Amino acid sequence: MENYKISDSKLVSLYKQGNEEAFEQLLKRHKARIYTTIYLIVKDNYVAEDLLQETFVKAINTIKGGRYNEEGKFLPWITRIAHNLSIDYFRKEKRYPTMILEDGSKVFNTLEFAEDSIESVQIKNDTHSKLRDLIQELPDAQKEVLIMRHYMDMSFQEIAENTGVSINTALGRMRYALINLRKKMKQYNIAYDQDIYPR
Repeated sequence: MENYKISDSKLVSLYKQGNEEAFEQLLKRHKARIYTTIYLIVKDNYVAEDLLQETFVKAINTIKGGRYNEEGKFLPWITRIAHNLSIDYFRKEKRYPTMILEDGSKVFNTLEFAEDSIESVQIKNDTHSKLRDLIQELPDAQKEVLIMRHYMDMSFQEIAENTGVSINTALGRMRYALINLRKKMKQYNIAYDQDIYPR
C-alpha cells in the first residue's frame, strides 16, 4: 500500500472494511505527531508511550464500533482523543504547578511565605485548590487554552495547532479566560495581582 498517496479518510474506510494494514498506515503516518502532543502535556516518556497506545486503542474501538463520523478529519479527531486522555491523566495526578503568567509573575501575590510552616503550606494548598475549582468553571474553550498555556507550558502556536484554531483565536480565548478568572477570584475574595488582572 502506497502510504502517502492515500488520504486518511480512505485509509479509515479501508480499515472499516477489514483491511488491518490501513490502520497500520494511519499509525505510522501520525504516531510521531500524536506522541508529541501527549508528551507536551505529561512531560514523561513512559507515560506518553502508554497514553499513545491508549489513544490508538480508543480510536480502533470507536471505528470498529461504528461510532466514527469525522470523515476527512482523522488527525484532528485522534489528536483530540490524545489531548483529552492526557488532560485526564494530568487531572488524576493533580500535577498542577504554580500558575505563571505572561510576564513571569505568579497569580497569587500574597502566597510568598517567608517560612513554609504547616499552616502556611495548608493555606497555599487550599488556595491553589480553590483556583483549580474556579478554572474548571470556565467555558471549555477558555479552560482548555488556559490549562495548556499555564500548566503545560505550551506556546500559543502549539495551542492553536492542537485545538485547530488560529493563534488570534487562542489568544482571544486566553484573554477572556483570564478576565473571567479574575472576576471569579474577586467574587470569592481570593487574592490576585491588580497589575496582572487590570480592570
